[in-house]
Amino acid sequence: MKKYLAIALTLVMVLTMVACASTPAAEPAAEPAAPAADAEPAPAEPAAEPAAEGQPRIGVILIHDENSGYDLAHIEGVKGAMATLGIADSEVVFKYNIPEDETCYDTAVDLAEQGCEIIFSVSYGHQSHMMAAAAEYPDVTFVACTGDTAALEPVDNVANMFPFTFQSRYVSGVVAGMKLKELMDAGTVKDPHVGYVGAYPYAEVVSGYTAFFLGIRSIVPEAYMDVQYTNSWYDPVAEGEAARALIGKGCVIIGQHADSTGAPSEVQAQMDAGKVAYSVGYNIDMLSVAPKAALTSSQNNWAALYTATLDKFLKGEAIPKDLALGYADDAVMISALGESCAAGTAEKVAEVIAGLKDGSLQVFDTANFTVKGEKVTSYLWQDTDGDFVGDSGEAIVDGIFQESVFRSAPYFGLRIDGITELN
Repeated sequence: MKKYLAIALTLVMVLTMVACASTPAAEPAAEPAAPAADAEPAPAEPAAEPAAEGQPRIGVILIHDENSGYDLAHIEGVKGAMATLGIADSEVVFKYNIPEDETCYDTAVDLAEQGCEIIFSVSYGHQSHMMAAAAEYPDVTFVACTGDTAALEPVDNVANMFPFTFQSRYVSGVVAGMKLKELMDAGTVKDPHVGYVGAYPYAEVVSGYTAFFLGIRSIVPEAYMDVQYTNSWYDPVAEGEAARALIGKGCVIIGQHADSTGAPSEVQAQMDAGKVAYSVGYNIDMLSVAPKAALTSSQNNWAALYTATLDKFLKGEAIPKDLALGYADDAVMISALGESCAAGTAEKVAEVIAGLKDGSLQVFDTANFTVKGEKVTSYLWQDTDGDFVGDSGEAIVDGIFQESVFRSAPYFGLRIDGITELN
């Protein structure tokens, strides 16, 4: 979210989108998600103070507020980078609940007028509006998380960044696989059926759920998975209903790529009602809402990316134009393992992370999956003529799908065997 990661790169800035297809499809802006019914109002935005001498003023445009795990991770990431680099708290201006429409442009202009020298936005759908503002303020740097402008249409004062979310998804899948194997070995579960609550069929979501599934299959090769979409990044009710529906179909572990605690909370409720049900969350530790059901959560350490960017900006050096970092740079992680995790999970996780860091383990090794029964040998990641059909840029090199290498925004759009999208 954020996240609307165009699965195909295009010079056309129109969004039509999401979570994925076997060939890249454009990702349209999603309607801003409504906050949870019991969500507290976003923090008031204090009046801007004069920038401290020698320090940059930083603007941050959020699609929701701290009630969304995704936005909270960005807020914490910015503050973590500022603490590391010695930037005063007074030098950041957060703008909350900014939809993916011209409100974003107005907000970016407002931040530039307040003296912000570098402005970040957190959702893919913000990008075109950031571009419009960038054209009017050439001395201000605009960074979209995520975006594809840096890869498609380089502009001097625009950059993109996004972490290797697929790596932490894979690790969280290993955690789920360890639990599934334990349940099967004990005879508690005979059908290795897992579920996944996804926001949209965008590349970011497809890349993530595929990595999660491959992590599970590295432990339980016969596992299969259903994906239920909510068509919203943040909708606690819809996410809970999707989790309940998947459990009703026999899924015993529910992963998620959505931004609320709706799915884990429902999984805990189902467990309390006697169902075999476990949860793997996203963005934040879900143990507070699913103390028995939560196994772990896939997380992004946005501080690593913000620090890398702001450090160079502070020094007057060129910032990374299209930054993507993963486990090797501590940019992704999983949350603490829950008490329901299988014995040996911590040791297995450490082994897998070590492999990701040294490159001996590749998440999208094409030897480990098929599409319609066939091994995939070619995938074109870039769209060059606006038809949203990938027609250049080979993504598979030496048998490995190079996710987030040619651009930071995910572009994995393959629907591999073993996974069924229910809607």
